Amino acid sequence: MNFEFTNEQVMVRKSIQRFVENEIAPIAAEIDANHRFPEESIKKLGKYGFYAIPYSTEYGGADGDEISKAIVIEEIAKKCGSTAGISSVHYLPIMILDKYGTKEQKEKYMNKLMTAEYIGAFALTEPSAGSDASNVQTTAVLDGDEYVLNGTKCFISNGGVADFNIILAMTDKSKGIKGMSAFIVDKDTPGFNIGKIEDKLGICASATAELIFENCRVPKENLLGKLGKGFIMAMVGLDSGRIGMAAQALGLAEGAMEETIKYLKEREQFGKPLIKMQGLQWYLAEMEAKIEATRNLVYKAAYLKDAGKPYTKEAAIAKLFASETAMFVTHKAVQMHGGYGFMKDYPVERMMRDAKITEIYEGTSEVMKIVIASQITR
Repeated sequence: MNFEFTNEQVMVRKSIQRFVENEIAPIAAEIDANHRFPEESIKKLGKYGFYAIPYSTEYGGADGDEISKAIVIEEIAKKCGSTAGISSVHYLPIMILDKYGTKEQKEKYMNKLMTAEYIGAFALTEPSAGSDASNVQTTAVLDGDEYVLNGTKCFISNGGVADFNIILAMTDKSKGIKGMSAFIVDKDTPGFNIGKIEDKLGICASATAELIFENCRVPKENLLGKLGKGFIMAMVGLDSGRIGMAAQALGLAEGAMEETIKYLKEREQFGKPLIKMQGLQWYLAEMEAKIEATRNLVYKAAYLKDAGKPYTKEAAIAKLFASETAMFVTHKAVQMHGGYGFMKDYPVERMMRDAKITEIYEGTSEVMKIVIASQITR
C-alpha cells in the first residue's frame, strides 16, 4: 500500500494552503458572524482553478483526481467550515453534469461552473423526502417542448445564490423511484422562486434555502441524463458528495486540533503550560488517533473512486467516522480552552458549531449505517 501523495497532489495542497491563509482565514469569523455568503472567496477559488481539478480538460478542467479535490476541501475546512461546505456542494452538480450531461449542456455550463462564474446547487431534499429520498413529491410534466415543474425543496445548500440548479422531480409517480428524473433549472427561470432562507446553528456563511416551483417551465433539453434515471444519478452524486463531506469533517477536526495545541502551549496554570498536563495530553492522543484514522478512511474512499472501483461503502464509512471525529475533536477542543472556548474570540467555538452539520447532511449518521449495512449483508 502506498500512502504517499503524488507530486501533483503535494502541489495542490501547498497551493490551497497559501490561498486559505491569504483569502479565507482572515474573513472566516466575519462571514460567520454576519451570515454572509463569501462570494469573493468562491469566485477566486474558481478563478485559480481549484474547482476544475477533477474534471476533463475538454471543457476547461485540470484532469486531476478525487484525492486532490478532497485535499482542497480538507485544507479550506481547517480555517472555515462554511467555505468548505459551499465548495463541496459546488463540486457535486459539476460532477453530475460531467457524468450525465449532453455535449450541449456541458459546453453551456461546465466552464462557467468550474470558474465559479456560476454557483451550483443540487436539490433533492423536501419536507417529506429527507432521509427517504424516494419520497420526492415535486413533479415535472411534459407539455409540448417544455417540462412544467411544481413542488418545494428545502434545506438546499447554495440555494438562493446558485445560478445552476439540478432539481430532482417525479416524471412518473406510478413507477416510484424509477419515475424520478433530473432537470437543469437556471436561477432566472419564470416560476422558480426562493423561499425561506434558513438561520442555522453552524456553517452560517453558507446559503441554505427553500426552493419553490410554481408552474416552472424548463426546456425539454434541460432534462439531465435519461428520463427516469434521476434516483440513480442522485445516489451516485451522494456517494461522491460524501467523500467531500468527510474531507470537510476531517479538516474541521484538524483545524480544531491545531488551535488547541497552540492554546495549550501558550496558556499556563498551576505554574506550567497546559500542554504539559498529562490529562490533557491523553485527550490530545485520543483526538490525534481519531484524526489519523479519519484521514486514512477519507483518502481510501477517494482512491477507490479515482481507480474506478466501487466505493459506496467506503464513502459512507468515511463520512460516518469523519463526522463523529469532527464532533469529538471540536468538543474536546472547546473543553480544553475552558471558558475561552465558549467565547467567539476563539475559532474552536465556531468549529464545533460547524462540525455538527457533517453528521446530518449528505445523509445522517443513521443513514450511513443503513448504507454500510446494506453493502455488507447483500
